[in-house]
Amino acid sequence: MKKLKVWLLHQRFFYVLMGLKYYVGNNIVARFPNERLRAMYLRRVMKVAVGQDTHVSMRWFVTGYPVRANVTIGNNCVINREVYLDGRVGVHIGNNVNVSFQTCILSLHHDHNSPDFIAVGSAVTIQDHVWIGARATILPGVTVGEGAVIAAGAVVARDVPAYDVVGGVPAKKIGERNRDIRYLTKFSPYFDSDIFDETAG
Repeated sequence: MKKLKVWLLHQRFFYVLMGLKYYVGNNIVARFPNERLRAMYLRRVMKVAVGQDTHVSMRWFVTGYPVRANVTIGNNCVINREVYLDGRVGVHIGNNVNVSFQTCILSLHHDHNSPDFIAVGSAVTIQDHVWIGARATILPGVTVGEGAVIAAGAVVARDVPAYDVVGGVPAKKIGERNRDIRYLTKFSPYFDSDIFDETAG
């Protein structure tokens, strides 16, 4: 009985520490004006894979399971302010992806038909050169194809084919994007703003 109590105490202490890690990251570090420090915390403490020349704005919110958030972000991406990344099952973002402010990317939710309200989910995959508009929501299990565009405010519940433009609730195809995409995103603004030196190499 004594051993069980000690084990339970250790378990509780572990979860308190892991919760504190996310609390500090999302509520303190995410508000630091120094981008290098924010990126270091994401990589080393929250175990988020962040690629080269990728900008993660201030006031992000990352969640995951205790040891690590299952989130990978490729090279030359922009994750704008107040983006919610649900790393409990997984969020995998390719290269040159632009995620606008207040986007919500979910990998876990509840089955509304379950008597026990069970959690269900699947990883979200966002392929290269995707542009996600402000306040869009992407639901668990969705794959957004290369070069696709998610319009502002869209709720994406199904896979989006490459180079499709989708919008609305639920999101439906509203157009197609030019396939000749060559840009590399390079965006690193000062403080919590959209001000940066566009001439910098």
